[in-house]
Amino acid sequence: MASTGSGEGERRAQGLPRREPWHPPAPGPVPPGPVPPVPGPQAAAPLQPLRAGIGRRGGPARTRATGSAAARARLRLGGRARGPAARRREVDAGARQTLPIVHAGPPGPSTRGRPAMPFPALAPVPERFGEHTQGSLFDVVKVAIAILDTSARVVLWSPAAEELLGWPSELLVGRRIDELLDDDAQVVRTRAAIQETLRTGRWHGLAELRHREGAGVPVEARISLLVDGDGTPFLQVALAEARIVRAVERDLAVRDALFEQSPLGIAVLDADLRYTAVNQTLADMNGVTVEEHVGRTTGETLPERAADEITAIQRQVLATGEPVIDVTLASPVTARGGFRSISYSRMTDRSGRVLGISGTVMDVTERYRAVAKVEHARRRLSLLNEFGSRVGDLLDASRIAQELASAVVPRLSDHAAVILLQAVAHGDDLPRHGHDRRTSLLQLGTASVQDGPEVEVMLRRGARITFAEDSSCGRVLRTGVPELLSGTDELNDVTYPGDPKMQAAHDLGVHGMLVVPLRARGIVIGLLLVSRAGYREGFDRDDLAFTVELADRAGSSLDNARLYARERTAALTLQRTLLPQQVPQPTGVEVAYRYVPGSIGTEVGGDWFDVIPLPGDRTALVVGDVMGHGLRAAATMGRLRTAVRTLAGLDLPPDVLLRHVHELTDDLAQSPDEALLATCIYAVFDPATARLVVAKAGHIPPVLIVPREPAEEPTHTGGPLPGGVGRVLDLPSGAPLGVGGVPFESIELKIPEGSLLALCTDGLVESRDKDLDVGLGRLLTVLEEPYASIQQACEAVLGTMEQGREPDDVALLLARLGHGQAGTPTAGWTLPAEPTAVSRARRLVRATLAEWGIERLTDTAELLVSELVTNSVRYASAPIGVRLTLGDTLLVEISDPLPDPPKERHAAEADEGGRGLELVRRLALRWGARAEGIGKVVWFEQALTGMDPDET
Repeated sequence: MASTGSGEGERRAQGLPRREPWHPPAPGPVPPGPVPPVPGPQAAAPLQPLRAGIGRRGGPARTRATGSAAARARLRLGGRARGPAARRREVDAGARQTLPIVHAGPPGPSTRGRPAMPFPALAPVPERFGEHTQGSLFDVVKVAIAILDTSARVVLWSPAAEELLGWPSELLVGRRIDELLDDDAQVVRTRAAIQETLRTGRWHGLAELRHREGAGVPVEARISLLVDGDGTPFLQVALAEARIVRAVERDLAVRDALFEQSPLGIAVLDADLRYTAVNQTLADMNGVTVEEHVGRTTGETLPERAADEITAIQRQVLATGEPVIDVTLASPVTARGGFRSISYSRMTDRSGRVLGISGTVMDVTERYRAVAKVEHARRRLSLLNEFGSRVGDLLDASRIAQELASAVVPRLSDHAAVILLQAVAHGDDLPRHGHDRRTSLLQLGTASVQDGPEVEVMLRRGARITFAEDSSCGRVLRTGVPELLSGTDELNDVTYPGDPKMQAAHDLGVHGMLVVPLRARGIVIGLLLVSRAGYREGFDRDDLAFTVELADRAGSSLDNARLYARERTAALTLQRTLLPQQVPQPTGVEVAYRYVPGSIGTEVGGDWFDVIPLPGDRTALVVGDVMGHGLRAAATMGRLRTAVRTLAGLDLPPDVLLRHVHELTDDLAQSPDEALLATCIYAVFDPATARLVVAKAGHIPPVLIVPREPAEEPTHTGGPLPGGVGRVLDLPSGAPLGVGGVPFESIELKIPEGSLLALCTDGLVESRDKDLDVGLGRLLTVLEEPYASIQQACEAVLGTMEQGREPDDVALLLARLGHGQAGTPTAGWTLPAEPTAVSRARRLVRATLAEWGIERLTDTAELLVSELVTNSVRYASAPIGVRLTLGDTLLVEISDPLPDPPKERHAAEADEGGRGLELVRRLALRWGARAEGIGKVVWFEQALTGMDPDET
C-alpha cells in the first residue's frame, strides 16, 4: 500500500502508470542547448512549500509545489545564461521546434488581419485595482496554469486546469506531463517543445491532452521559461481550450473587419461619453482624425449646435438604456453639408455593468433628399386635391378666391392675393377686348402669415386694383404668361411706380413674388399673386409650374361660378318679377311675408306666395312650390301663380280651385316629357264670419296660433302679437299638383279674433337629418312667443332656420286674422222664400242706407236687391240671406241654398224677363257668385261716389 499522501492509491484506482522517481537538476546556470532531465529524488523538496501554499480549488492548500517561498518570489522570465535579446535572436533565426500535430506561430503580430490598434482600443480601467470583477473575458476563455520542471514533471496544477481536464492536483503533482498524452509520438513532441522553451524562452502551439474521462481535449498551449532566485529553471504552461480560443479570435476578426471596413461611421464611447474608438469612416465624416477623437467628447469634436443635439441623445441612451435608431439630423460639418442617420445603444458587460454606448452614423443625404422630393411632390399633390375638394361645390367667386389665397399660405408662400375681373365677381359677360389699365380689377381673396398695418395696406380685401400697362400685372393680363420676380427692382414693377401696396411689401421683407394668370377658356379672368418674405428661400421654376397648375384649376372654378351667378341673377330677376310686387292688406287681415332665395351654390327654386282679395272683404292666402330649380322652374312658377290667381277671381272653393289647377298641369308643364309637379296650399278667410276654409295639394300643413285670452276689441293693424297656443292644422294631404288620383278636400274652421296663421314652403322646416315634425315644432315654438309686430315675428322665424337645412328657397306668409276693421257697419237679415220677401228686402235696404247716410245709393241698391231676391225666391226653397257691409264700397250679398250659380242671359226685345243679371252687371261696380256651404252667395258692390258706372 502506498504511503499516506503519496497519491499512489488514487493513481492505481484511476489506472495511471506508476510514478517514476524524480531527481532535481544540478544547481547553477542552465547551459545552452538541450537540457537533459535532472535526476535526484531530492528535487521535489525545495518546491514543497510552494505546493503547501496553494490550497485546493484556489485555497491556500490546493496545489503542491517545490521550492522555498523566497525562491518563488525570485522567479522571473528567461534563464541566466540567455537573456531576452539572445532569445529574440534565436527566435529570429528560427531556432524553434514545433510539434507535428500543432502549429506554433512566432510570437509576433496577429495573423488575423487586425489593425495595429486592435478593436476596441484600450480604455482606462474604471475599477480600482484589487476590486472583484465579474463577467470579464476570463469567464469566457478560461486559462489553466501548470508549473513543470525541466523534466516535464508537474510541480503546480491550478484549479482551472482541474476544471479543464478533470484531473485533480493530488493525482498529477510530481508526475510527468507525459502521462496525459495518448501516444509516444506526442510525448516526443512535447519534450521537443520543452527543449525549445529552454532554448528560446517561450513556445506556443496546439496540443491534445487526455481528459480524466478519456476523451481528448484540443488546447492551445503557451510555455514560458521561469527561473527562481537560485537559478533553478521551471516551465509555466498556460492552457486554454482551442475551440473557445478560435471562436473568440473569429469574433474579434469579424469585429475588426466590420469596424475598419464598414461604410458606416462607428464610434464607441465610455460611461463619461468620451470616445474610446472610432473608425476611419466616422473620422472622415467629422473631419477630425481618429487620434483626435479618442479621449474627447462629442462636444469637443463637433460644432456646438450639432454637438448639443447629439450629446442629448447620447445621455438619454446612457441613462435609460433605450436605443435610438435611425434619427435623421443635419450634418454638423459645414464642408460636408447634408443629413445623417444616427443610432445609439448602451453597452453592458455580462454582469450588467454599464460600459458606455456604441453608435453608428450613416450619410443619408441622397436618401433624405429623395424622400424630401417625394414628400414635397406628395404635399403639393395633396394641396391640389384639397383645394379641388374645397372649391368643388362652391359657386361663389368671392369664396373661391378666398379659398385659393388660404390654400397657398403658408404651405407655398407667406402672402397671397387673388385679383379678379369685376365681370367675374358680378357674374357678367367676359370682356371681348384686351385688358388695359382701365380694366376693373377687385382684390377678393387675401391671406398672410401675419397681421399688421403693412399687411392691411398690401392685402386689403375688396380693394380696387390699378396697374400700369407695362407693369408685371399688365403684361400677365395681356399675354397670360406667368412671371417670377425677385429683387427690389423687379418687385417695384408689379403694379405702378410708387404703389403703397408695394412699399408695404418691402416693409414686410418680401423678396420674391409669382404673378400667375387665372384663365378660363383661354381668357385671363384674374391674377394670383404669391410672395415670400424674411428668411424663406425664393421661388424657383418648380414653384412657378405648380402655382400655374393650381391657378388653372381655380380659373375653371371661378368661371363656373361666374356662369352660375349670371344664370342665378337671371332666374332671381324672373322670379322676383313673377312674385307679387305689392301685397295688399285686406279688411280683417294683417299680412307679413318673407322670401329668401336659396344659398349660393343652389339654383333658384319655384317657391311663391300670394295674397288675393276676394269679394265680400274675403282674402285668399296662397303658398306653393314647384319641383325643380333654375329658370324653367321660375317660369313654371309664374304660370302656375297666374292660373291660381285667375281661378281665384271666380271665387271658387279651395278644393274646387285646386282641382281646376291640377287639370291645367299638362299645359303648364315645362315640356311634354316632363310632368309638372308642384305643391300648394290655398286658404280663404272671411272676416265677417271669422271662418277659414283651407285645402292643400301635398303641401306642408299650416300652423295656427290662437291667443291665450280672447280679444275684447277687434285687432288693430300694426299692433303687437300677444303670443298664444299653436297647433298644426290637420288637413287632408291631397296629392301634389300633376300627380292626380287623390281628391282634394277642404275643411272649414272658426277662427278666434287675433289668431295668427302661418303658411310656408319646405325650405323653412326641412333638414337633411331631422324629420319634418321637428321643423314644424320649432316653428310653433317661435310663433307662440309674443312680438312687437307681425314683421318682427317674420324675422324671428327666419332667424331660427337651421344651418344644416337644405339650401332651398324659403317662402313664408304670416296672416293675423281679425273680424273686420273696428267700426265697419254691417247689417244682415234672413228672409223666407216667399214672394213677400222681395218687398221686405227693399224696405230693409232703404232704411239701412238712410241710417248710414248714403241715401244716394238707395234707388240702385233697391233695384238690384229686388232682382237677386226674386231669383232666389223663384228657384230656392229655403231661407234667403241678405247682408250689407259698408267699407270702401257698399257690398250687398244675397245667399240661398241652391248650389247652382246664376247664369246671365241676353233677353230679346220681346222677352218680359231674363234681364235681372244684366241689370246687376250694368249698374254694379262689380258682381259675382261664390259657393258657400251647400248653397251659393251672389254679391255686388256699389261705389260710394254715387256715380253710375255708365256715366264714367
